[in-house]
Amino acid sequence: MTDNVPTFVYDGDCSFCTTCAQFIEQRIPTTATVIPWQFADLDELGLTVEECEAAVQWVATDRTTAAGPDAIALLLRDAGRAWSLAGSALGVGPVRALAWPAYQWVADHRHLMPGGTAACAIPQNRRPQPPAENPA
Repeated sequence: MTDNVPTFVYDGDCSFCTTCAQFIEQRIPTTATVIPWQFADLDELGLTVEECEAAVQWVATDRTTAAGPDAIALLLRDAGRAWSLAGSALGVGPVRALAWPAYQWVADHRHLMPGGTAACAIPQNRRPQPPAENPA
């Protein structure tokens, strides 16, 4: 991670996650570095393996972090006007309240998604959980 760009971290062992990351890199003009956690310097990013196994992560230039749909919202807000609207919508109360269960459902079933494989299944004890508070 360089200090002047955010970082979006995903599970590189999951084919579905890798397919989504490729979509981001090809179609979403974010300034973020998009990297599998297995190749990232987690200590430098202030992340743990457990956090990265549980959900995608966003690390801002000031080292603040967000996970799951909150991380996706920040990635979209970073990507310019057209994508920013979708990212902002993910932060609105009722949408955010639905985003976490939807994210968790997708994470629980990512091995069944297009591009997913049996290796994509997440162990029960590492399923993503919504944060207790809204990110700043």
